[in-house]
Amino acid sequence: MATTQKNNLDTLLGLLNTTFEGYRKLVELNLQTLKSTLVESQGAVREVLSSKDPQEMTTVYSRLMQPAADKIQSYNRQVVGIVATTQAEIAKAAEVQYETHNRRVQMLLEDLGRSAPTGSEAAVAALKSTITATNTLCETLQRATRQAVDVAESNFHEATAAASKAS
Repeated sequence: MATTQKNNLDTLLGLLNTTFEGYRKLVELNLQTLKSTLVESQGAVREVLSSKDPQEMTTVYSRLMQPAADKIQSYNRQVVGIVATTQAEIAKAAEVQYETHNRRVQMLLEDLGRSAPTGSEAAVAALKSTITATNTLCETLQRATRQAVDVAESNFHEATAAASKAS
């Protein structure tokens, strides 16, 4: 029991560290983005204000917009990358925990089957069947979730590529 609790605590701390690292990367990205945006905005405002007529101001403004759109797309790709990496690490840890738990349940069922009183075979078989069905459902849900995440990432990358081509 103490070993199980220690392993669960280690897993929890690992998940917290993974989550915190993802959060740290997002904060760092946001700070870098904010800093560069402030510097670029100051230059852009000076350039626009130094325009001599509305036509020149429009030209300067249009010239400054394209790099901004590219930077927004780059920022979005970086955010998705950080979130996807963090999510994948958490999913991997959850899968390891699930497999460990599943092995423990299977061993428990085997022990139960060996030590069950005579005549309880049907009950043990029903319990095993229920556990197997539950495991199958969990695995199906995991696959569906992975597929949904893959589709969402693919759609994001396609939309980003299309937006890049359009601009």
